Amino acid sequence: MRLPKFEHFEPKTLETALSMLSEKGEGAYVMAGGTDIVVKMTHGRLKPNTIIGLQRIEGLNEIRFSAKEGLTIGATARLAQVASHPDILKHYPAFAYAAQVMANVQVRNMGTVAGNLCNAAPSAENAPPLMAMKAEVTVVGLKGERRIPLDQFFIGPGLTVMEHGEIMISIFVPSPEPKSGASYKRISARCGVDIAAVCAGAMVVLDGKVCKEARIVLGAVAPVPMRAIKAEGLITGQEWTHELIEKAAAQAAEESKPISDVRANADYRKKMVAVLTLRALEEAHERAMER
Repeated sequence: MRLPKFEHFEPKTLETALSMLSEKGEGAYVMAGGTDIVVKMTHGRLKPNTIIGLQRIEGLNEIRFSAKEGLTIGATARLAQVASHPDILKHYPAFAYAAQVMANVQVRNMGTVAGNLCNAAPSAENAPPLMAMKAEVTVVGLKGERRIPLDQFFIGPGLTVMEHGEIMISIFVPSPEPKSGASYKRISARCGVDIAAVCAGAMVVLDGKVCKEARIVLGAVAPVPMRAIKAEGLITGQEWTHELIEKAAAQAAEESKPISDVRANADYRKKMVAVLTLRALEEAHERAMER
């Protein structure tokens, strides 16, 4: 299918991009890597009158890390940059892995973390590990800037709390706490080529043998990437045992709300939630023990 006609702009400043977005109205969209928006246009699901590219805005592609301040990823930083960045590989291996196994080389070389989050697919690969690690996103509009916890960002398939006229400029992830660890697990029909049929992210913080804090986030099994709050509660404040995390994994499956589609049926997804949550918790625990 041929692409619809549209205007294309590549402003060099964020201020210009925001002014253009406001001026062009509801039919204007911003584009970082284009791996989602161009596909939607090709299939006729999106017919913008204006595309505003962000790639020429200086500084939006930066990745910065310090042990004191944490990790900041600019909106146009590529997935491939995240997957190979030495600080992310060392301090945020679950996040690096999510970027490494997402889609294929071509998509990772063009796609961005910000774009993956703004697309707001229930299966968004980067959401579970980032939500588990308490990530926040920064969005900017003509009225000012606001910072949003990622677990409050999604409101439905393809929907976020961002207002028209706002642009996501960065993602922030706090520095890992001592004795903390995180993990990301996924399953799909054709390994990394397919969108995940089920995915799970987990983070645990230990105090001796006790789990001081736990966060479990599930993807592709609800209208939005979701925290398994009841499963987290089973672990938090308890001594870590294999039997305990098996119960938590089963509870996560109960909390999930999957549907049947071309990638997997609902029953299979529920079973895989338990399997992947168990594996993610085990790996998160191992990493926490090593810190």
